[in-house]
Amino acid sequence: MASTDNEPKGDISDPGNLNPEELGFMCGLEIHQQLNTDKLHSREQSILFDYTADNLPTNIPKVARKLRAAEGESGKVDIAAKFESRRNRKFVYVQSPNSGLIELDEQPPLPHDTEAVNAALTISGLMSASPLPIMQAMRKTVVDGSNTSGFQRTTLVSTNGSISTEEGEVGISLICLEEDSARKIKSELTPDGEIVTWNLDRLGIPLVEIATDPDIKSPEHAKSAALKLGTILRDTRMVRRGLGTIRQDLNVSIACGDRVEIKGCQDLDWIPKIIRLEIARQLHFYRLANKLRESRGFSLLSNDRRNESQDEEKKIEQAVENLMPLEVMDVSNCFSSTEAKLVENSLAKGGKVMATKLAGFSGYLGSKEFDLDGAQLPRLGRELSSAAKLVGVKGIFHSDELPAYGISEKEVNQISDKLKLESSDAFALCIGPEWQAQLALESVILRARAAYHRIKQEVRNVVIRKGEPEDGTTNAMRPLPGGARMYPETDIPPLILNHDYWQSILSSLPPSTPERLDNISNFDISKDQATQLVSQHLDDQFLQGCDGTIMCGHTRLSPKGWASLLLDSTRKEIAENIGIKTNEVPLLLLAALQYVREEGGLTREGIIPVAKDMLNSTIWPIESQINLETISDLINEITNRSTAMGYKPASSDELELVVKKVVADRIDFVKERGLGALGPLMGLVMKEFGGGADGKQVSSLLKSEIEDLTRK
Repeated sequence: MASTDNEPKGDISDPGNLNPEELGFMCGLEIHQQLNTDKLHSREQSILFDYTADNLPTNIPKVARKLRAAEGESGKVDIAAKFESRRNRKFVYVQSPNSGLIELDEQPPLPHDTEAVNAALTISGLMSASPLPIMQAMRKTVVDGSNTSGFQRTTLVSTNGSISTEEGEVGISLICLEEDSARKIKSELTPDGEIVTWNLDRLGIPLVEIATDPDIKSPEHAKSAALKLGTILRDTRMVRRGLGTIRQDLNVSIACGDRVEIKGCQDLDWIPKIIRLEIARQLHFYRLANKLRESRGFSLLSNDRRNESQDEEKKIEQAVENLMPLEVMDVSNCFSSTEAKLVENSLAKGGKVMATKLAGFSGYLGSKEFDLDGAQLPRLGRELSSAAKLVGVKGIFHSDELPAYGISEKEVNQISDKLKLESSDAFALCIGPEWQAQLALESVILRARAAYHRIKQEVRNVVIRKGEPEDGTTNAMRPLPGGARMYPETDIPPLILNHDYWQSILSSLPPSTPERLDNISNFDISKDQATQLVSQHLDDQFLQGCDGTIMCGHTRLSPKGWASLLLDSTRKEIAENIGIKTNEVPLLLLAALQYVREEGGLTREGIIPVAKDMLNSTIWPIESQINLETISDLINEITNRSTAMGYKPASSDELELVVKKVVADRIDFVKERGLGALGPLMGLVMKEFGGGADGKQVSSLLKSEIEDLTRK
């Protein structure tokens, strides 16, 4: 029996107060960021089509496939691939408009997209990483259906980088360039197995994968490191932005546990809590393993995995296999008159109720309880259910929580008798097609056996409800993949990085966010405008307008007015008016409109209709080379259209006369409402000019006139 003097301390019901350092905490990050380029190996556009099970076009092409695991370069089948191949799933692929023969794996891939390679190298430069002189694309086995080929193409770009955080330096172990996977549309369970439908729109979009060294010192440090990595990526201006374009994975372990990879950490604010709950989970299952070992007289686990005796673990593993054979029994006849609707409905559809004995587990499976922050406490019953769900079932029932859910005490006793349980034994039930329930309970037995040992290395995902983490807890996803999943991609030639190419990347690294803010700090704009320009990646366009670059040196735009136009919704509204994307509205046109307005040739209200008219006319897009002559022609054309459409501002004298007349005609209303009359009168003045008045000027004149009247 091992000594308990140095046992890991801490209350798992209060994960916020667990001491990561004392528990031997280790953590690294993996960041996956989509790049804003064409697809990595097909040159299709990197755009998304939001198909759902309800709006999928009836005439869209579909292809059905069934994948199997293959041996890697080492001659072995990867453990994660082997697991996926047992799940008896068929895959249907929806061929979106941006997916062709390469996405369908019916044509060899093209070489790496040059822009994507430049982006990966730029990121490497910003993180002081050392690029490889020869970059070889590899195939990474993936048989969960998310890749039509059964593998993901990934290329190691650089190694040995670093980033600085307030808590210290974090090493960057590798930076890779790889393909993103397909997107799941729906999953349907049939008597013959699961059918999963995938959308191929995302498949092949370039991802840069960044893996850190295990230098993260605390759960909070993990958040700040992820934030720093995200900032560097955005600083490149080469990455896609928006929900789902960046994903953070966490590699977490404590000394008495082992490395677990946690996926689905979309919200950085959740990272510390997710990590602390994983620390609590690993601590709980270490303690549970020793309780189970003690009940059987086995030697206890060491509190440090580095001290583990492999020979001793093999002996215990064999003993546990003998205690818990892979035996599953049909107990459907115990439910011939059941009141459990779930059971009744499944039996009516030809399903079975299968059961397995869990020797010695009575009282160890647990029931739902919560920690001090409201998250579910770790329990073995939930892990067993998670293992079963990987086969496609909705879950299991186990004896520690029964009778419940309509299953009666009589039915529980009948099952116990049929399985020949002793008082220390538990059981698990699974309902569904016989083959699936059988496979699910085999997974349950394997996970129950594992409870006698240190937690296994595995991939887990954050439990999501309504698009956000439910409470920060995780479910098992698959075994942690090993080296057997990688082998060379023979269809793509290696990339050769020469000295001049790398030096050209280093000499043109983009400025950081603080440097960009400093670049525009001397202009007559507010601090908030400066921050927004940088965060929305508009500071370069702002500078080009202010220094005259956009207008080929024709003129410099007013910083405040140009910043306001870039930041407001004008460009978006122009795009919506003619049915194009916002970034397809030319900045040259926007700048020319602003110039004409500053020169008094166009009202604020006229910008959108005049822009729409210009973009729908034969003058745009300008085919010839942009020079001073074409800029002058463009400005003249805008001025002419502004006049013809009634959007040339009225003169100050004309405005003043109309304002005085409108106020005089409604003098009683003005005296009664004061400045409250400004809004209604504003509409009347603007109507008089049919859009040819500047709203800001009208408002100022009206306000002055109303104040003069009310003072008399």
